[in-house]
Amino acid sequence: MKIAMIGTGYVGLVSGVCFSDFGHDVVCVDKDAAKIARLEAGDIPIFEPGLEGLIARNVGAGRLTFTRDLAGAVAAAEVVFIAVGTPARRGDGHADLRFVYAAAGEIARALSGYTVVVTKSTVPVGTNREVGRIIRAANPAADFDMASNPEFLREGVAIDDFMHPDRVIIGVESERAAEVMARIYHPLVLRDRPIITTDPESAEMIKYAANGFLAARITFINEIAALCERVGADVGQVARGMGFDRRIGSGFLRAGPGYGGSCFPKDTRALARIGQEHAVPMQITEAVIEVNEGVKRRMTGKITDVCGGSVNGRTIAVLGVTFKPDTDDMRDAPALTIVPALVGGGAVVRVVDPQGRREGEALLPGVGWYEDAYAAAEGADAVVILTEWAAFRALDLGRLAGVMAHPAMADLRNVYSVDQARRAGFAVYAAVGRAGYGLPET
Repeated sequence: MKIAMIGTGYVGLVSGVCFSDFGHDVVCVDKDAAKIARLEAGDIPIFEPGLEGLIARNVGAGRLTFTRDLAGAVAAAEVVFIAVGTPARRGDGHADLRFVYAAAGEIARALSGYTVVVTKSTVPVGTNREVGRIIRAANPAADFDMASNPEFLREGVAIDDFMHPDRVIIGVESERAAEVMARIYHPLVLRDRPIITTDPESAEMIKYAANGFLAARITFINEIAALCERVGADVGQVARGMGFDRRIGSGFLRAGPGYGGSCFPKDTRALARIGQEHAVPMQITEAVIEVNEGVKRRMTGKITDVCGGSVNGRTIAVLGVTFKPDTDDMRDAPALTIVPALVGGGAVVRVVDPQGRREGEALLPGVGWYEDAYAAAEGADAVVILTEWAAFRALDLGRLAGVMAHPAMADLRNVYSVDQARRAGFAVYAAVGRAGYGLPET
């Protein structure tokens, strides 16, 4: 099928490339001339494992192209996906739909022949209908149907998520649109992946409900971790014991410095706002948002304890600043709260991240950037593991401790154990939700 993907951000680019790998003819559209030029030159603007090779393969096969010409791409398409950004609006947390509605207006003027217009962006309930209204108002003669097709891509494993999804959600109101969407996803049907067809409002709500629930799981285990530290329990063992219960499962029960990224912070705020607008307060979601911010602040206190009660004048090596490993995404990363607090407290902060520097240099002023964990730790008073990149999961801890002025570690991802840190020569070690040593009494 002929597909136009409007927007080449994370969701649009990954989705468009994967659709082309299904065998469809895909045109990815973006207004940003520099981004399109980079993509045409094979320079990928985001970091996602496997994406560069997939783009090269499908461009070479003639199934994938990039353009700024929205009208031309839409006119030739059987299906048009809207995959533009929906950032949290300043002030109220509601999803900012300006880009979605602007795209709808441009699409309306370019439609030619029967087309299915699909909202791929994460949008509040009712947006699908509003996009349809905008298109009909701008082009009353347009022959089209709307569909909602929310994405569930995890950064770092997005290609595998697209090719082997837990489910595909399709919200439609016509059989004709349902048939078109089934043709698009036919390769997944052959792989026995569930395709769930529902109404547009339910499809839109599924996305928010899923992300709100997962954010709540992360926040719950982080609260349990804080309690574990006070009562002498080990949150890792607690989570493992919980996870074997089939009613609970083990996913998203790893304690750490709080959730971040492009989805959970934005979508929980939007879900809370939707509830407020409809006089159905999302009290659990609102509490999740508040607690998650507190978790980030608590991590700053943990680092301060490792440094003996004050970070002023201390040199601290921070390992990892992206919100998770295998991505360059810094959006709402815990580092954006923790690192500025350290700098503001008078610390000299050295940062190492395999992919975070491109965005991080602008977002984290006042820090030094290093290519190597051991170089960053040389002469340092503390080392902080903030993102569990593979490079930081297999450190020579003895070597690391040996180059530090004061060997102390805040392991905010529980990568190592107390025994490993002690044997390596660390005088102070703190983790999340389990025992450390060498810390001030609480």
